[in-house]
Amino acid sequence: MSVLLFLLRKEFKQIFRDRAILPLIFIVPIMQLLLLPLAANFEVKNIAISVVDHDHSSYSRQLIQQISASAYFKLQDYGNSYSRGLKQIESDKVDLVLEIPKDFEKNLIRESQSDLLVAVNAINGVKAGLGASYINQIIQGFNADIRMRWVNPDGQPNQSSIDIRPSNWFNPNLIYSTYMVPGILVALVTMLCSYMCALNIVKEKEVGTIEQINVTPIKKYQFILGKLIPFWIIGLFVFTLGLFVVARFVYGIVPVGNMFLLYGYLSIYLIAILGLGLLISTFSDTQQQAMSIAFLIIMVFMLMTGLFTSIDSMPDWAYFIARLLPVTYFIEVVRMLVLKGSGFGDIQSHFLIIIAFALILNGLAIYNYKKTA
Repeated sequence: MSVLLFLLRKEFKQIFRDRAILPLIFIVPIMQLLLLPLAANFEVKNIAISVVDHDHSSYSRQLIQQISASAYFKLQDYGNSYSRGLKQIESDKVDLVLEIPKDFEKNLIRESQSDLLVAVNAINGVKAGLGASYINQIIQGFNADIRMRWVNPDGQPNQSSIDIRPSNWFNPNLIYSTYMVPGILVALVTMLCSYMCALNIVKEKEVGTIEQINVTPIKKYQFILGKLIPFWIIGLFVFTLGLFVVARFVYGIVPVGNMFLLYGYLSIYLIAILGLGLLISTFSDTQQQAMSIAFLIIMVFMLMTGLFTSIDSMPDWAYFIARLLPVTYFIEVVRMLVLKGSGFGDIQSHFLIIIAFALILNGLAIYNYKKTA
């Protein structure tokens, strides 16, 4: 125990002695958590639309008013030239062009049907798909209102109808940052602990101080614990700062689940991620090598673990890879506990999986650490 305490004292002195690394550990993650949820936003609003109205009727004006009143669209141009609208799409001034044909109102009244043309700029596939979906919903709602007025001119319903009232659970206002903040916090803690832990050992290799440790009677597990525990404590501190300061006071996210359960899972998860950092360091002789390996792994963690998109929509091979990554499970657990208030029974399998990750990664790190003594 005295040997381990000596190693821990050495590691903390080494970490806090480096004035350049302290902002990277404590300030940069908090700044990223403040900014990234605002930037990493898949909500599509203020879609620029150009309306080409050849009818100029009361119905066409009502439809345009409904589109303009929507929070998703911004009426960029109103005219009577479809070719002008297409040129605006080509110059990226608008995202959609809605063409209302001549006799739009007359055809609706006489023939009970009429056509509309929607041209969509599909360079940005996500924005195009959502924009087309939004405008289709507005047109369908407009169509339903017209039919209701025709059936009931006095505005009083004379036939049964279905009243649909959606109820959004766990995020009632559908605020995208509420969904993103827990996932981004997991990603930041993961990057911080794995990067810093890997670079810490490799730096000692470069300056040669690790050779002095190798010729001492220090055991492998003592050396590993001495490297792991300081960053484990730092990871707990940064996660707490992000969850109870930034998430609560900046984004208004108040955890609804059991915090003892969350921190129990976090403690095991940090051991697994630090084991990954230690394992990377055993394969690297320079900080550049360690950063290159860690960068490749972190990129996979960022894009294939459900941080931005659901893993259920991935191809089978990508879904299989996502289920082999520890970050996938922690993102799910944090969102389930912080937003949903899940219990131990809901995440019991996640606990077993992360314990397996911790044992495997740290076991490989201890086995692969070459100590000459």
